[in-house]
Amino acid sequence: MAIPRDMNAPATALTDVPPARDHANPRSAIAAFLTPALLIYAAFTALPVARTFFNSVHLVVPNRPDEWVGFTHYAELWTDKIFWKAVHNTLTWAVAAPILEVTIATLLALCLYAKVPFARFLRVAWFTPVLMSYVVVGILWMWILNYDWGALNEILRGIGLGGLAQPWLGHPATALPSLIGVTTWMWTGFNMVVILAAMSSLPSEVLEAAELDNCGWFAKLWFVILPLIRPTLLNLVILSFIGKMKIFDLVWVTTRGNPLWSTETVSTYVYKRAFQWSEFDLGYPSTIAVVWFVIVLAGVLLLTAIFRQRDRIEY
Repeated sequence: MAIPRDMNAPATALTDVPPARDHANPRSAIAAFLTPALLIYAAFTALPVARTFFNSVHLVVPNRPDEWVGFTHYAELWTDKIFWKAVHNTLTWAVAAPILEVTIATLLALCLYAKVPFARFLRVAWFTPVLMSYVVVGILWMWILNYDWGALNEILRGIGLGGLAQPWLGHPATALPSLIGVTTWMWTGFNMVVILAAMSSLPSEVLEAAELDNCGWFAKLWFVILPLIRPTLLNLVILSFIGKMKIFDLVWVTTRGNPLWSTETVSTYVYKRAFQWSEFDLGYPSTIAVVWFVIVLAGVLLLTAIFRQRDRIEY
């Protein structure tokens, strides 16, 4: 028999607890959040990639239906000397620039980490170039490297080394190294800030233990600091490698692949074949893009496998 409850009596904990609700299926909430991002990804990444693969095996000419040509474009690539020149230039850039950027950035970060005079000013000054766009950087260095009145040649002439003055962007032997130097100047500051942040987050106990063991500065750098920031250095190398494998803006602003294809990159060559040459066939440049995508992906996977840290450092 149920006992009637006094309406004026205070409610107990059991009577005030609302009935338990069945939790909604979390999959619907996950789908609601992911759907917009997936739609954007499909529209601007997945579909263009799929269309590029489709175009690579078709003859795509304006005002004509797409014509199946199979692997004709892929076979044509093997005899395309300009394409292989662009591949050579891009790979040279993608190998040399990351090594230079990360090496110089590490040295600069060590200077700031050691609290050299004017460290704050130097940090801002060295980081400033990365804030500029490639267009601004390209125009700036076109002025600096100008043969007649550029700052670099004027300095060489002023100190009695006029014989070293060069048309830096106008000679096949110096054009590509000059552009590699420009990207090194531009991105070293970014790498420096990342490396400095990694150094600043190192555990003080490990560094103090090295000092108690009478570890000199160079030994502490080689055996303690660099191994601890090794993952950061490797990630910066891989990011720089990916960026240089698709370099376009700087080349297009400064040389457009000249002189004599010495600064031609795969990206600029794809653009020229797609929109500037008289063939008006989007199939062949799509083939170049597909092949280059596979090469870049293989390069990233290879670097990741080579640099994989097998023994995790714990601290």
